[in-house]
Amino acid sequence: MVSPSQIQASNALIASTFPTRLVALFVGCTSGIGEITLKKFAQYARQPRAYVVGRSQDAAERIVAECTALNPGGEFIFVKADVSLIRVVDQVCEAIKAKGNVVNILFLSRGVMILDHRETPEHVHLLAALNYSSRLRFTTHLLPLLQNTPTLRRVVTVGGGGKEGLLDATDFPALRVPFPQLRGHLTTLITLGLEAVAKTATDVSFIHDYPGTVNTGLYRDMDAPPFDTSLTVPIQECGERHLYLATSAQFPSGEGENAAVRLSDGVQVAAGTTGKIGTGVYSVGETCESASSEVVEFLAGLREKGMVEEVWRHTEGEFRRITKLDGGL
Repeated sequence: MVSPSQIQASNALIASTFPTRLVALFVGCTSGIGEITLKKFAQYARQPRAYVVGRSQDAAERIVAECTALNPGGEFIFVKADVSLIRVVDQVCEAIKAKGNVVNILFLSRGVMILDHRETPEHVHLLAALNYSSRLRFTTHLLPLLQNTPTLRRVVTVGGGGKEGLLDATDFPALRVPFPQLRGHLTTLITLGLEAVAKTATDVSFIHDYPGTVNTGLYRDMDAPPFDTSLTVPIQECGERHLYLATSAQFPSGEGENAAVRLSDGVQVAAGTTGKIGTGVYSVGETCESASSEVVEFLAGLREKGMVEEVWRHTEGEFRRITKLDGGL
């Protein structure tokens, strides 16, 4: 566990650790966890550039104004997009590439609590599209920009880290997976997908985290939040913790971190999804704890069965299908 005070102390060192003009891309940041993490980035970084990807123009204008007030020397650029569609993800990535050749932080938190197995126009399960497909598409497209920076290289995807569960290998898109098994299935899919990408990018750190119960706009489509709101993680703490995940030396790449905020006393480099220290892919819980030994053993069994490769074959196949469907870029 990393305490809130340790996290705040680490974040306070961001300005003195990194150069000016850190570049971050926040996907799904016009509300909730993405919004508060973006604001913390604006608060702590020196003259950063942040791309703000979301659907709501009104929310984005408010958030950009608030970030500019926090950091007048920063640059906050809104990109309006429905990232449930792979063709739109491709367009956003091309636009980002046209504006610069580096990205330090890719922060992915767009989600939805629509559980009726509806599909996108590209015939992808909407829940899986937002939680898995579009996030992996952003990651693979922007890897060259992440690898092009001499400093921090980090991907954070907000989901169910540490909650990996049974994976239906006959239904990766989760169109038939029963509701009680959805979280475990999609969480495992994300973690294995990150492991597949990390094989070709050992100089980048990949973190899949579970934020705890946070009362955000994710639940706007439900009559009431499915939890006791008095037991939720405070939103400010949530933002501090996610910025910590994006900047701390606790989560180095497989090659070792070339630049990150130094560890505070009592904090050690995290164990990766293989159970070994500092492997570059991390599944972490709401207090930044590494996945349990049970989860590590479960993932090891899937690797032995070749499931990382199976997941990635399916993912690349879907990307090829959708690209042909949309006519490509």
